[in-house]
Amino acid sequence: MAEFTFQQSLAQAGLTEDQAAVYESLVKKGPSHARTVAQEAGISRTLAYKVLDELIDKELAEKKDAPRMVSVFSAAHPMKLKDVVEKRFSEAEAAKGAVGSVLSALTSEYNLAAGKPGVRFFEGKDGIRECINDSLTSKTDILSYVDIAAVERTIPDISRDFAKARRKLCLKKKNIGVDTPENRAEVEGYYPDVTEERLIPWKTQAFGTVMQIYDGKISYFTLEEPMMGVIVADPHIYEMHRSLFESAWNDPRAYIPEKPQAALRSDSSDDGSSTMS
Repeated sequence: MAEFTFQQSLAQAGLTEDQAAVYESLVKKGPSHARTVAQEAGISRTLAYKVLDELIDKELAEKKDAPRMVSVFSAAHPMKLKDVVEKRFSEAEAAKGAVGSVLSALTSEYNLAAGKPGVRFFEGKDGIRECINDSLTSKTDILSYVDIAAVERTIPDISRDFAKARRKLCLKKKNIGVDTPENRAEVEGYYPDVTEERLIPWKTQAFGTVMQIYDGKISYFTLEEPMMGVIVADPHIYEMHRSLFESAWNDPRAYIPEKPQAALRSDSSDDGSSTMS
């Protein structure tokens, strides 16, 4: 059997040990029958046929058949190895992205099942979108404190998409904001079929933050640069904030938009004329 010197490098390129041995055999010996390949690679003839088919699928080997003649196999040009490496890299990047997209959510679920609080962090505008949209899976109503002016100024597109998605899911939301003339104008007619609004007279009128309480979780995200968000999955923290929200919701000073007017505007348009989430 020939001494192979490239198998380790070929394995790093993505070939198995047997594929590396067979490919190197074809490169060194030239076109060969499967029996010769098997002998050179130190494997059985049955395995050699299997490995040769695998190399053909990778476009690293070719097969020539002739009537009443034994098939002859030859190696593709070594430059083809570059394509194999690039494909492997692309698949690895895709796998990394797929895992990354669910890793934080899986960690959160794992921590909940184990009785540990789960925390997920988000950055940038895309991160804020992901943080907001996490609540679309909620089995309970979403309770939210909203800086309405900040939402309108920074993420009106995300907010509008979120509201439309909630409408499709029939997912209801209760919003508490600060009572100002501007905010009163914004909340009038804002998706009243899936959104309830209440404005409370607070001294601080600009928080630059949104908080959502839903399905055993709390999410916070800031709307000033650098934007960042966090989701905390913990039943104790959730229950505390839900109770505090209900107390604020029942504040006797709260301004409540009139439902008939809101319903009329909602029926006439679905363009998200108000941009609060």
